[in-house]
Amino acid sequence: MIQFLLNESLRTEQHLDPNMTVLNYLRTVVHKTGTKEGCASGDCGACTVVVGELEDGQLRYRTLNSCLTFVSALHGKQLIAVDDLKSGDQLHSVQQALADCHGSQCGFCTPGFVMSLFALQKNSSGYDKEETLEALAGNLCRCTGYRPIIDAAVQVCENRTPDQFDAAEAQTIERLQAIAPSKVAELSDGNKRCMIPQTIGELAEAYSASPDAHLLAGGTDLALEVTQFHRELPVMIYVGHVKEMQRIEEFDDRIEIGSATSLTDCYDALAREFPDFGELLHRFASLQIRNQGTLGGNIGNASPIGDSPPLLIALNASIVLRKGDQTRTLPLEDFFLDYKKTDRQPSEFIEKVIVPRAGKYQFRAYKISKRLDDDISAVCAAINLHIDGGIVKDARIAFGGMAAIPKRASACEQVLIGADWNDAAIESACAALAQDFSPLTDFRASKEYRMSTAQNLLRKYFLELQSPTTETRVTAYV
Repeated sequence: MIQFLLNESLRTEQHLDPNMTVLNYLRTVVHKTGTKEGCASGDCGACTVVVGELEDGQLRYRTLNSCLTFVSALHGKQLIAVDDLKSGDQLHSVQQALADCHGSQCGFCTPGFVMSLFALQKNSSGYDKEETLEALAGNLCRCTGYRPIIDAAVQVCENRTPDQFDAAEAQTIERLQAIAPSKVAELSDGNKRCMIPQTIGELAEAYSASPDAHLLAGGTDLALEVTQFHRELPVMIYVGHVKEMQRIEEFDDRIEIGSATSLTDCYDALAREFPDFGELLHRFASLQIRNQGTLGGNIGNASPIGDSPPLLIALNASIVLRKGDQTRTLPLEDFFLDYKKTDRQPSEFIEKVIVPRAGKYQFRAYKISKRLDDDISAVCAAINLHIDGGIVKDARIAFGGMAAIPKRASACEQVLIGADWNDAAIESACAALAQDFSPLTDFRASKEYRMSTAQNLLRKYFLELQSPTTETRVTAYV
């Protein structure tokens, strides 16, 4: 049984298909049809909803793609859809602003924009252009252009007025506290089921008992099995309530990040230590995806074009894998074996990620994609060198999009280690990349483009370190 608030109404669900998305739940079970399906893959934002949950006793609102969110992820939370914003005959201030600014034409994308603006209004203290662009980057409009939508954002953020959600906030917090999960829950339709453990011990026990289960964290990749490939997931284990796997702990020599920590929550710790990691996270899909997707999930799905693994490999990160009561620590570069194949054993899961501090290394990351925001990499490069006295003392260089797995450029590194830090060394290192990779050609880029790009990114790193005051940090894209 799961419980959650649908706006202010308590919903209790026990006999429900756990493969059902929040989008389909809204439209077919509770008949709130304002939320629309645009792409069913998290690309367009038309299905955006807002989820409220407690954080240190306070209510936090976040946008999610309802097409990629399974209903089990709502357990203990509040779901707000576009149908809930109107109060009596009065439009919400966000809805009114879009009407005032002529921010809607065909109207299909409008519900998603409304919900992204609603969350932006709740989380901001005034209009900020960069915050607004980030909040709306995951919402696509094909009719009006974005200027009137930005005008609406200015209006709702600069002239914020209290709404019914502000008036009910104390009551909402109290009700969420009353339904806060405290024991293992399960959602099942009799054939398919999803277990929802609360502790890492309960997770390990459930996974040992059901080694074929799919682990569900953010679901931004797993949900595509249902929405795009129309497959059934007989058994899932949702890890979103395992607090031990959502911790971020900072030590003198390392940062430890629980694998179920959302990419949004990872941002502060990683960006402080590695500014380029923060830059890349801003371009990691959309805010809706980052609010759901987890660091462990981005590693565990073993995509050769995942954004975080090349960076983590270059930073010499390791992962802690757990099975039952046993754990083992593995360098991340050894986790990936072949395309979508990893060293993870049956019933074993990623517990946390360990990232060493920057120290004397100089780290840069580059993402090359056809679109600046909300796009998949053609090439992702991470370069991390220790240079002392004009000599390269150590080098860790990793790429995504260049092989079947995220992979280190070992031959390139060996050319650099011990060499003078100069043009000749860089050119030799660029040539060595041909020994490390034989990239493929696909619809994102040709093999020739990928190799040329990887070499040019190495040259770019050299130029940035030679002339640190020169602005070269604007990432190129195809």
